[in-house]
Parts: sequence; structure tokens; C-alpha cells
Amino acid sequence: MSNAEHGHPIFLEHGQLVTPPDPVIPFIEGDGSGEDIWRAAHPVLNAAVEKSYQGQRRLVWKEVYAGEKALRFAGTSLPDETLQAFRSFLVGIKGPLGTPVGGGMRSLNVALRKDLDLYVCLRPVRWLPGVPAPVHHPERVDMVIFRENTEDVYTGIEFEHGSEENQNFKTLLREHFPAEYARMRFPESAAVGLKPVSVEGSRRLVRAAVRWALENHRRSVTLVHKGNIMKFTEGGFRKWGYQICEEEFGDQVYTALQWERTRAAQGEEAANREQEQALAEGKLLIKDIIADAMFEAALTRPQEFDVLATTNLNGDYLSDALAAQVGGLGMAPGANINFETGIAVFEATHGTAPKLAGKDMVNPTSFILSGEMLLRYIGWNEAADLILRGVEGAIAARTLTPDLCALVEGAQRVGTQEFGRAIIAHMEV
Repeated sequence: MSNAEHGHPIFLEHGQLVTPPDPVIPFIEGDGSGEDIWRAAHPVLNAAVEKSYQGQRRLVWKEVYAGEKALRFAGTSLPDETLQAFRSFLVGIKGPLGTPVGGGMRSLNVALRKDLDLYVCLRPVRWLPGVPAPVHHPERVDMVIFRENTEDVYTGIEFEHGSEENQNFKTLLREHFPAEYARMRFPESAAVGLKPVSVEGSRRLVRAAVRWALENHRRSVTLVHKGNIMKFTEGGFRKWGYQICEEEFGDQVYTALQWERTRAAQGEEAANREQEQALAEGKLLIKDIIADAMFEAALTRPQEFDVLATTNLNGDYLSDALAAQVGGLGMAPGANINFETGIAVFEATHGTAPKLAGKDMVNPTSFILSGEMLLRYIGWNEAADLILRGVEGAIAARTLTPDLCALVEGAQRVGTQEFGRAIIAHMEV
């Protein structure tokens, strides 16, 4: 692990982040094309801070290792020192890390989230003018996804077909839960996985989503679930989500359950009037939708949705599907956050693109916009605004990396590093 220049850690005081003028920010370069996007993003983040604060503030970068680089230098893909750095300095950023399909090691991204208890995967999705998109009205997409990050099928509790553990588990199921065992269509040849969804995990995820929505003056929070089929896991998420909204946020919110209770007691017209009055008073609307219906609605009426709170696997699918509507994962920033401890790791949301590594061709926007999220998280909004201005300016000038240039008539094709320089050139204080 490299030594950082002299700087000071961000810390938590009375539940609020306190950011010094020279915070130490751990970073993981990432695998594959990670080096390319880091080399482009690093100057952009530094330039935004310098232009915004004229030397009064600076980011002190501290490289920590994970993935292929860690394996070379430390003999392990995720050293304890890397985890400790994020615990000590609270806020960091990472490039993409490779994960094999099938056998082999578990996802390093999942390991980071679980070891640091980063229970929120935060994915804002909105369209930037000039970015080619596959839908007619990408400008109608402006959603923020709060995806539960530590439970669901991502817990990795699986029993491989043919293994002793698989046989033992199915024997236990057959002997003690025969009705459930009988639901398996081909029990003898089935691999089995478990899907834990807890009261605590659901409540803290929805709490974070509602608090964020209130602080950022959003219109609604929608609980996305598959509770019509998985009634005790996904259905539990919905139930516990509504419970915490009504218990902890009171008159700040208006829930779909309140509407249903009023309709049952006084009729639909009265319920509609009550909801209209609540929204006119600025209350946050809490509603829910079945997950598959959410995918249809995201394409046909995205303007009706604002903040989405959902379980892990649903959120995984939705994050990428919504990103595709606004230009793809190369444009999609993200973060993994524990809003209670303050620990946050911001990240490029795409893969490692190993075939493009070292060719100066990868779009660094996802990483750069994740840096914008980082700056906003630590309270440096002026620098964050400058990054947005620079990105929007570079795109408006049609100075684009190969993935976007091929889709925009009259665009100038530039490499990863030159695109970073174009962003800096379009920053104006």
C-alpha cells in the first residue's frame, strides 16, 4: 500500500461527516481498463477542486490495492490493509474489478460491500443532453436507485448440485419441510440457493432512501418488490418499508397505505382529495410497484418515478436497465454507502473491458461522475457542479470517446485521456 501525502481523514461527528480542507481519499485503480479511466479521471477531480477553491482545498490521494494489482503486490485479491484504509478515511473511490463467471473467487465488489457493511448501492440515473440513447425521450428519466446491498441472493448461500452439502440440505428440507421440498420440480438434480431478506436490512435501506429524498426535495419514493410471488421476503420488504415510513417520518410523508385506508373508510374520491392535499403541502409520496411492472413503467412512463428503493437482485437489474435508457453503463455513476458509519466507496459501474485496456479508448464518464458524487457527499458541491458543467460541455461540443462517437453524427473521436482534458477545458467558475 502506498503512502499518501500529508492529509487528514474525514470523520463522523454527531452523525454528520466532517471534511477537512485536505481529506485523504483512498482509491483503487481497478483491473483491465481501470488504469486508463483513473489516468483520465484523476486530473479532472483535481482540476475541479483547484478551480473551485483556488488552493484552499485539495484532495490527497492514497492508492490501495484490490484485484489483479493486489494479487501481484500482496498475494491476495483484497488485502486487509485496503479494507482498513476505507474504515479509517471513510470515503474512497474504485475502478472496475474483475469477477469470474461460474467457479472461482467470489466477487470482490460484493466482498467490499459486505466487509464494510455498505448496505446502500446508490445509483442516480439521468440523461445528459447530446448522449445517444435507445429511447425516444431519455430526458424523462431522472431516478435515483437505493438498492439493498448485503442480503437477498447476493449473500451467496448456495449448494452446488452433486455436493454433499447440497444433498444434506435437501435431506433436511425433505424431512422437516416436505411441502416446500415437493415444490421443486426436479429435486434430485437441483442446485439450491437461499434468499434472506431481514426486517433490519429492509428498514435501514428504506430509511436511507426516504431521508435522502426529503433532504434533496424529491417527489416520491417507490418500493420495488416481487411480493406477489415471494410473499415473505419481497413481500416482507414492502411491509417493513411502509412500516418504517409511517413510524419514523410521520407527517413528512403520505403513503399509498394511507390512501387505501381512506378509500376503504370514505371512498376513492375522498382518498384522492386527501392525497392531492398532502402533495400540495410538500409531503413525500411513498408508493410501491411489482418489479416486472417497474421495468415496463420505466420505458413507458419514467417521469412518474423519482427515488426507487428495492431489494438487491431487483436493484441490480433495474440499475443497468435504466442506465441503458440514458446512454449505457459508461455514463452511469454509483456508490456503496453505509449512512450510519459514513463509510462510502464510489465506483465505476461498468466492467473491466480487458480487451480495451491500455488502448486509450474507454469512456471514463462513469468514473468521473462517481467522483462528482463523492465530492457532493463530502460537501464540496461547488467542485461537483464544475465537473457536471465540464462533462456536459464536452458532450455538447461532440468531443466523444469511441463508444459514443460512432452514434453521433459529426462528432470528433477522442481517446480516454483527451476526453478528460476536454472536460477540464469546459469547466468555468
